[in-house]
Amino acid sequence: MKIAVTAESTIDLPKELLEKYKIETIPFDVILKDKSYKDGEIKTEEIFDFVTQNKVLPKTSAINVESYTEFFAKTLKNYDAIVHISLSSQISSACQNAITASKEFPEVYVVDSLSLSTGIALLAIYARELVDKNLPAREIFDRVNARVPYVQASFVIERLDYLYKGGRCSALSYFGANLLRIRPQILVKEGKMGPYKKYRGNMDKVVANYCQDTLQKFNKPDLKVGFVTYTTATKEMVENAKNALRERGFKEIYETRAGGTIASHCGEHTLGILYINDGGEQNADND
Repeated sequence: MKIAVTAESTIDLPKELLEKYKIETIPFDVILKDKSYKDGEIKTEEIFDFVTQNKVLPKTSAINVESYTEFFAKTLKNYDAIVHISLSSQISSACQNAITASKEFPEVYVVDSLSLSTGIALLAIYARELVDKNLPAREIFDRVNARVPYVQASFVIERLDYLYKGGRCSALSYFGANLLRIRPQILVKEGKMGPYKKYRGNMDKVVANYCQDTLQKFNKPDLKVGFVTYTTATKEMVENAKNALRERGFKEIYETRAGGTIASHCGEHTLGILYINDGGEQNADND
């Protein structure tokens, strides 16, 4: 059986990694005022420049049922089945739309990642490994679902502007955080984004401390793959994060840029490390 692994553009993987792991994607829409772009058509820097010049936050549009139906039908012309890894249902209606569309196709299986960005990518890469082992689509779906709770997806952000303008933090906490130069860690838990730890000071140092704390707290990583994903970042921020993963023993470390959808909600100088925290697949049920 020939099985496709698919995801939305919120997987935040560059073309070369999508090709390496044979992952096909369907894009979200990014809306700047009255103009709409497919995620991937517009650079992250262009989005931030737009916000600076217009004082208007970008919007994103979830993929509708009809678009998913067309995407699945087109993909199935070349495949016998699809395992689709979707953006968290607690963040976007896209996942439910994908599930609705999948009901038209007996061999389309939609995984609610309960994650975002390269948290989705970690599950998609795992799905590809299982496809390469010639497992049936239903078993791949079940195994990927079993690892969903163990995806460690978090990040630190320099300013709360984007989360505040998007209605994701109160005016009081926004004012206090900026006044005190607090750099909050945002943790994805049970599919939702929420504040976790607070850091202060220079982002280079903040990233180093955040990585150390995260690896200590979520201390059973599957060391096969780790991601350093950011919207914009200094060289020092990126190197601090990559060094932390190297020192922990990750075998494959990928540096990726967040796409338009994720960047539209997080803003500049946002960086995260992402990995599966189950000690490897064999321990996933024993955490």
